[in-house]
Amino acid sequence: MIAEIHGKIVHKQDQGLVIDVQGLYYEVLVPASVLARINDQDQAQGQIHLKTYHYIQNDPSRAVPMLIGFINDVERDFFLEFIKVSGIGPRAAVRALSKPISEIVRAIDSGDVHFLKTLPGIGIQRAKEIVAKLQGKVAKFGLIQDRVAGAESTIKPPADFQEEVLSVLLQLQYKRPEALSMIQSALDRCPAIASAEGLLNEIYKQRVKANE
Repeated sequence: MIAEIHGKIVHKQDQGLVIDVQGLYYEVLVPASVLARINDQDQAQGQIHLKTYHYIQNDPSRAVPMLIGFINDVERDFFLEFIKVSGIGPRAAVRALSKPISEIVRAIDSGDVHFLKTLPGIGIQRAKEIVAKLQGKVAKFGLIQDRVAGAESTIKPPADFQEEVLSVLLQLQYKRPEALSMIQSALDRCPAIASAEGLLNEIYKQRVKANE
């Protein structure tokens, strides 16, 4: 299985990239919401490093290996949750993730099927199935940001589960001081939090409230 790919961008396409890896050219499908972020980033000399989901698409007469690319593990993890919904395969998921993942997560969390059915290939019934399957399970993915953040500080939170949350927030491209502040504020509000999942859920809830 191909878990990551690092190389030079040769072509940018509507649904992905062609990447040169030491003379081998790989076509990588990329969801539009992720591709937009790649286009926004300054890639040194066209170099890029993507996390990938590798699978075999079985057509009637052949089996075709496919690669789907993501900027970080968190985006890929959301994709893996998304394709757990009945009837949504990898290709359909790539097409459906046309809007920022954070917006899709907020729609799932709030049960907004009208927003979800605007995603390509997602009708009203499929939107209801997405909510039924994923509501309450994907809150941490709502913290994904669309832009690259700046430099990090050297301060570290003390507890192991806080370190895990800090790592997730940094992957989501929050600045380290901002991430530490979010962690501390959540713990101040709910001192009983004792897990990474609980802390991420509390941070997400407060971000949603702040944006209302």
